[in-house]
Amino acid sequence: MTGPALLVLAKAPVPGLVKTRLCPPLTPEQAADLAAAALLDSLAAASAVPGGTAVAVLTGDPARAARGPAVGAALAAVAVVAQRGEGLGARIAAAHADAAALLPGRPTLQIGMDTPQVTAGLLADAAARLADVDAVLGPATDGGWWALGLRDPAGAAFVAEVPTSRDDTGARTLAALRAGGLRVALLPELSDVDTVDDALTVAALAPGTRFAAAVRRLPVPAGRA
Repeated sequence: MTGPALLVLAKAPVPGLVKTRLCPPLTPEQAADLAAAALLDSLAAASAVPGGTAVAVLTGDPARAARGPAVGAALAAVAVVAQRGEGLGARIAAAHADAAALLPGRPTLQIGMDTPQVTAGLLADAAARLADVDAVLGPATDGGWWALGLRDPAGAAFVAEVPTSRDDTGARTLAALRAGGLRVALLPELSDVDTVDDALTVAALAPGTRFAAAVRRLPVPAGRA
């Protein structure tokens, strides 16, 4: 099996358009800066997987992004395809299909930009498990999932209709994959960054990341000093 395609499903970190659940207490500019740091960390981890090829699956205008020069340079260093489809489930399925067209014969492993604590080692281990199973799924603490890996990227079609952003999205995704006849292995559970408390928790878990450095520059939220 050839090296994996590492997909990073991402939204350009434009103030006012990303991480809006962090506002308030953060300003749109602060939230976008955190999103940019998380995107840079996620692309760096994906790019460092031995034998893998990183692919940014992007929506939005990176020319308007926070940390524009750094984001532009990171995107220039990887393959980039545009997100397409109505609804997140359809965009996920399309991302795997487009990566398969770009990199035929490769398994796919998709993450987002909400888990900047991921490492190249964690992603490499997840991809390696596809030698023995058809799919891997990384559950998130909020009931969603942070990673989806497929030995055959066409299997992403099974999750296209799964409702997203729910506390049972992970369970529904697992059920859909298994209903499609796939053998699924679960990855370690991770926390997404959806709230300021999440940001503080993830930054503490990965203190050497760009994301953690960005969090440390923020005013300390009330009650967390």
